[in-house]
Amino acid sequence: MNQKLLEPVTVIKGIGQETAEALKEMKIFTVKDLLEYFPYRYEDYRLRDLADVQHEEKVTVEGKVHSEPSLVYYGRKRSRLTIRLLIGRYLISCVFFNQPYLKKNIAMNETITVTGKWDKHRQTLTATEVHIGSKAHNQDFEPVYSVKGEVTVKGIRRFIKLAFSQFFQEIEESIPEHFIQKYKLLNKQTALRALHFPENETDVKQARRRFVYEEFLLFQLKMQALRKFEREHSSGISQNYKIDQVKAFIKDLPFPLTQAQKRVVNEIMVDLKSPYRMNRLLQGDVGSGKTVVAAIALFASVSAGYQGALMVPTEILAEQHAESLHSMLQVHGIRCTLLTSSVKGKRRKEILQLLADGEIDVLIGTHALIQDEVHFRNLGLVITDEQHRFGVEQRRVLREKGESPDVLFMTATPIPRTLAITVFGEMDVSIIDEMPAGRKSIETYWAKHDMLDRILGFIEKELTKGRQAYVICPLIEESEKLDVQNAIDVHSMLTHYFHGRYAVGLMHGRLPSEEKDQVMKEFSLNEVQLLVSTTVVEVGVNVPNATMMVIYDAERFGLSQLHQLRGRVGRGEHQSYCILLADPKSEVGKERMKIMTETNDGFELSEKDLELRGPGDFFGKKQSGLPEFKLADMVHDYRALETAREDAAQLIHSSVFWDSPEYEQLRIHLQLTGVLEGEKLD
Repeated sequence: MNQKLLEPVTVIKGIGQETAEALKEMKIFTVKDLLEYFPYRYEDYRLRDLADVQHEEKVTVEGKVHSEPSLVYYGRKRSRLTIRLLIGRYLISCVFFNQPYLKKNIAMNETITVTGKWDKHRQTLTATEVHIGSKAHNQDFEPVYSVKGEVTVKGIRRFIKLAFSQFFQEIEESIPEHFIQKYKLLNKQTALRALHFPENETDVKQARRRFVYEEFLLFQLKMQALRKFEREHSSGISQNYKIDQVKAFIKDLPFPLTQAQKRVVNEIMVDLKSPYRMNRLLQGDVGSGKTVVAAIALFASVSAGYQGALMVPTEILAEQHAESLHSMLQVHGIRCTLLTSSVKGKRRKEILQLLADGEIDVLIGTHALIQDEVHFRNLGLVITDEQHRFGVEQRRVLREKGESPDVLFMTATPIPRTLAITVFGEMDVSIIDEMPAGRKSIETYWAKHDMLDRILGFIEKELTKGRQAYVICPLIEESEKLDVQNAIDVHSMLTHYFHGRYAVGLMHGRLPSEEKDQVMKEFSLNEVQLLVSTTVVEVGVNVPNATMMVIYDAERFGLSQLHQLRGRVGRGEHQSYCILLADPKSEVGKERMKIMTETNDGFELSEKDLELRGPGDFFGKKQSGLPEFKLADMVHDYRALETAREDAAQLIHSSVFWDSPEYEQLRIHLQLTGVLEGEKLD
């Protein structure tokens, strides 16, 4: 790294202390910061033929003034100046708001250059900028920078120009030459010049392409290095499971594994056997068979002489997992036990003692598993379901219950591959992207609110067959901000409608957890036929008899959440249905409803969701795992992200990377980001 570029901006002639203080607000401290302060868009001042310009598009035109300017005042300091402008074969109106002084400046038959918004229907240009005379040739493409405080866009352009004229030669290449050749990238000096002073659109595209790859490569190098050091410095356990027993266990399952399940099981088995600690994320759509994979992994670990733990977010989910694991593992002599906060007194003491003595092989439970009193004799495998529901701290405490046990995180939230390799870059990611044979896909319909009577008839038809239904609402109580049907109102309406025929339950986030569990239990046992709920039913609950779901105000949910909710039905042998009750106003809202009716594939939906909403909304704004990139966009540049990840992984695992002068800049970057703290760089 050239030290001159790391000097404060005050070394640039023309930038004093006052300007430096103003630039600090924009996080510009050094010459390098200023050179790499990128524009967020460009003003396009190229002259265009109006025939090619879209309605309401911004355009720059040059024409002859064809009428005397007409000035009208309306209200204090508000005016409208109109002229007729002849541009080639077009005679258009040109309007200037609140610029009355132009009346003196614009003369008949004079040539002027105007930039503004084009109204195709009215043949009118609403001007934002005007230049008396023909267009100046040096300003086809102008960069626009985001600015703060005292600094103006013109000012920042000037400062960058100063930095360039004095320090251009000091800019060093940071990407190894063979990558520049391989991907036909611009070198750093050319790319920086093209971003700040482009001559055309191609310049910008090529420069952006180079910096997107660089940003991703540097980020992925950091992730891959962390992963490498984490693996090498974590004394994991090598679990020598009995392969024949594992094969026999798989053979005894009541159904064959899908190809995707086989692939994922193999990946997990390799991890268990390796001396490094497993740190794997298992993604699988609702109903793809993650529990079976978990059962095989637990079986293998127990056969190697270790104990296993499965932690889930809610009691009812813990009970359901305990039931299904018990039925698969018990016949093979594996002792499974459930531990939740409901297990108290003598029974609790007994379980804790058996666990410490190694008499329990697999413990299933909620965060009760991470209480201080819980001691395992020999914990080898920790599985966390719906891992994003637990804090990092909770997951760490469970991991520390053993001597570096292998860790498997499971989630039914389909995270787009792009985000998974970015946010969970230090984990290995396994994906079950195939559904078990014979599983019926859920029929999804989009209906408007005025069709409610027909929908109620449809629900009743299902209930008369002995089935059950969910009705999901976005909010609990009236909100003045959002005009949304709420759970309490809908519950009253449905109780009245089905009075005496069917029992209607109500569940929402403000109920105490005992009451929530009670309502869910009644629904599971078919004592309640219709459950009105907010999104708290999103995770995990398994009621195979529920075949119908109605989602009120569906446009208020993202695609991934709608898909998660829909996955509550379709868990049994009967055909299931999901009705989206929505009247979206925006095009994006309509697009969401359309996509939901067209596909049941969670990964396809999550990719679409990412395109429509962006990564910030996907995890919620405060998700700290999302890196900030200056130019790169994880959604639109995902191919570059994948390429950079592969390149980074190869580099980190090759000995040449750690020795060759060609990679010195990249090694310095890793040192500066703290990844190589304490690491010897030979």
